[in-house]
Amino acid sequence: MPQTAGKTFVGFGFGPIQSALFLFEAYLSGNFSRYVVAEIDAQLVGAIRSAGGTYTINVARKDRIDQVSVHGVDLYNPSDPSDRSAILEAIAEADELATALPSVRFYDTGDETSVAAMLARGLSRRRTDRPAVIYAAENHNHAAEILVETMGKYAPPRSMDRVQALNTVIGKMSGVISEGDVIRRIGLGTMTPATPGAVLVEEFNRILISRITLPGFRRGIEVFVEKEDLLPFEEAKLYGHNAIHALIGYLADLRGLATIADAAGHPDIMAIARRALIDESGAALRIRHASLHDELFTEAGFAAYADDLLDRMIRPNLNDMVARVIRDPVRKLAYDDRLYGTMRLAMQYGIEPRNLAIGAAAAVLCLIRHRASITTPIARLPDAPGSLSLDRLGEILGSIWGDKADQHAAAMTRMTWQAVAGLTAR
Repeated sequence: MPQTAGKTFVGFGFGPIQSALFLFEAYLSGNFSRYVVAEIDAQLVGAIRSAGGTYTINVARKDRIDQVSVHGVDLYNPSDPSDRSAILEAIAEADELATALPSVRFYDTGDETSVAAMLARGLSRRRTDRPAVIYAAENHNHAAEILVETMGKYAPPRSMDRVQALNTVIGKMSGVISEGDVIRRIGLGTMTPATPGAVLVEEFNRILISRITLPGFRRGIEVFVEKEDLLPFEEAKLYGHNAIHALIGYLADLRGLATIADAAGHPDIMAIARRALIDESGAALRIRHASLHDELFTEAGFAAYADDLLDRMIRPNLNDMVARVIRDPVRKLAYDDRLYGTMRLAMQYGIEPRNLAIGAAAAVLCLIRHRASITTPIARLPDAPGSLSLDRLGEILGSIWGDKADQHAAAMTRMTWQAVAGLTAR
């Protein structure tokens, strides 16, 4: 794709969110002429360089999978001093930057290779008043604020005078396929001829970001949508998208299904998911955020969102594996996470979350079924679902919830037990 403007994009981390969202959208925009990414995987850096700065991703559409190549990318390893110097110089001239790390904990690891340190030092070298933004994509409600605070350890606040860090809400489903037989079966292209993995992402690109307040700044990545307050939309992702994705995953696992797309052949699973999303999660979110007067938080708007989301989740071309969706059940059963956090939200607004309780019950049963792979000690976890009782369920959930349990804990435990009885009776 020919480039038509002189903007510079700099990214940190080269996983699917960076390679197939931020850098990819920057490339598609035609508004950038330089793309620089800091990546600590020396083998991946070498592979992209050997490919002449070109890599390939796979975009899952409703009726097909397209292979798309991105050209002209400079990948640098910050562990190499000369590469690190090149990263700092690129930061100094960057217009838009994006961090796409596993979590906010990675902002300040690695001494001189710390992302926060490199950003702070690179921005301190800027010789221009041209504004810049940093997209923080670490799936945390306050990632941007944490990043700026961490950067403050390495540079004076004035280095951020014309730079704004932005929070993001990313509803794009993506992953890396590493199994050779799957890659061949569905016809994926690997990132480069020398890399065994293939990046597979859905075509969805309606990414929400914080409102930009920098005078005179115009984004090169034009497709993103700015919102004055991102928190309501972050809640919609956790209590809507994430909760229902997990619910489908755990119910699918109980049926022995391999992919989330296989759930489409089980109308009862999809009916439970739709009721949980619209009548429980969605109903609570609409009440909670009605004052925003945003289309999403209207009855029609949320129903349209739900139908689109459920359709996207079960598309076969995404090859979304149940085993991936249900991993780490202890975290997903936490009191403020996607299942019980959503149930609590519903109960706060007088809504009885019976369908969400079915998802939570399925997660508990999967926790028992896969107990051999659970590394977190859980009190009274039985060897088989048949040994579960209401009291024992309460002990298991209490072990996971700790001191966060509030006035809703007993009711949620009872609803979960009733749902367990329904699932095990089938």
